[in-house]
Amino acid sequence: MKKVANYLWVALVLFGAACQQKAKEEKVIIEEPVVISDDERMQWWRDAGFGMFIHWGAYAVPGGERNGEICKGGAEWIMDKLDYTIEDYEKEVVAQFNPTKFDADAWVAMAKDAGMKYIVLTSKHHDGFCLWDSEVTDYDIMEASPFKRDIVKELAEACKKGGIKFCFYHSIVDWHHPEAQAPLYPNYNVGQKDSTAFNPEFPKYYENYLKPQVRELLTKYGDIGVVWFDGDWIPDYTTEMGKEMYNMILEMQPRTIVNNRVDKGRNGMEGMDMEGNYAGDFGTPEQEIPATGIDADWESCMTMNGSWGYKPSDTNWKSSEVLIQNLVDIVSKGGNFLLNIGPDPQGLFPQESVERLADMGKWTKVNGESIYGAKASPYDRPEWGRYTAKDGVIYAHIFEWPANGRLAINTDIKPSKMSLLADPGVELEWDVEQSQVVLPTSALDSSATVIKIEL
Repeated sequence: MKKVANYLWVALVLFGAACQQKAKEEKVIIEEPVVISDDERMQWWRDAGFGMFIHWGAYAVPGGERNGEICKGGAEWIMDKLDYTIEDYEKEVVAQFNPTKFDADAWVAMAKDAGMKYIVLTSKHHDGFCLWDSEVTDYDIMEASPFKRDIVKELAEACKKGGIKFCFYHSIVDWHHPEAQAPLYPNYNVGQKDSTAFNPEFPKYYENYLKPQVRELLTKYGDIGVVWFDGDWIPDYTTEMGKEMYNMILEMQPRTIVNNRVDKGRNGMEGMDMEGNYAGDFGTPEQEIPATGIDADWESCMTMNGSWGYKPSDTNWKSSEVLIQNLVDIVSKGGNFLLNIGPDPQGLFPQESVERLADMGKWTKVNGESIYGAKASPYDRPEWGRYTAKDGVIYAHIFEWPANGRLAINTDIKPSKMSLLADPGVELEWDVEQSQVVLPTSALDSSATVIKIEL
């Protein structure tokens, strides 16, 4: 009996040890929350310099025109500008949106070939129509239109495949939702003009519609580079809501960047924050470039013609030269350039946009090192162009080629070597006494010829 008892005792000890080991193996490991500094989050965006904005939705169908009347301003505002009822907009616009030529891979390829590093797509504009398969509403691409393909999903996947950061724009304003603002038809935009126009139901819209849709977009489509808000002007939306939204986004995706329109601190079209403690990671100048550099992160968004959405009647296209020089100007002041495309109702980029993207791609392919990862110029802006700086190198972008073939540069710049990015084998001469670069007889690129000045 003693032997049996000993055997039982040993067996129990071994069994207990095995149970303890299994418990250790099955112990739930609680991971520490991801802690990422603001500089780490912002670094890819700061290095990128150049992105594509895409304003696209059902409003592409009328293209800014209704019954022979052309809406003023951007075509994406046609529901407000030309007084559609919600029912008429659903029937005449949304129900006709069937972009069968949409090709997400082609869009990404054009952005990439143009030298752009990220894409910001309008997931939902002010008209309230959603370009993804939303579980929160049926007013989306899958239920309300005949297209029935998740545009956000296809573009997010194409961006990942193409090595482009996928980002989305989202409107706080919603002209389709009865709780979003007051009154609706025919004064959809009353909140921008009248700071006393409140909807007492807006907090319900915020909690039960706006936040859930943002959560959907952050959980269904992988890593999001930027969440780009708009519509912050309506009085119903409060700074407390903005801060809560910002914190929610970073809790869900700690590496995501959020623009300053998530809060109420934006100073009009200047886009930079007013004094105060406001949420958001970068300023958003719209259709303008600040005259001087800004001691903050910022991004200038701009159209190629006058409209964000597709508007064939608007033929006031900026030239490729202007767009290239805008890119240089913005980067030389420490900002990013977010250049807009308004695809047509079939899902194709207008030919004028395609041509300008191709021109910008040719330029960035040769001169991209003066843009990507470059910082604001440490020197005053020269009359002939702009400077950018990176890793002990100054890049002189010549917009206006000097008639005498000599470029006067800042006297604080002490070159050790100078060459042309478009022809790096040719080393340029340096006139020490005059602080001048001896140039070839003509510009290598009429938009901006770039000299690499190693210090």
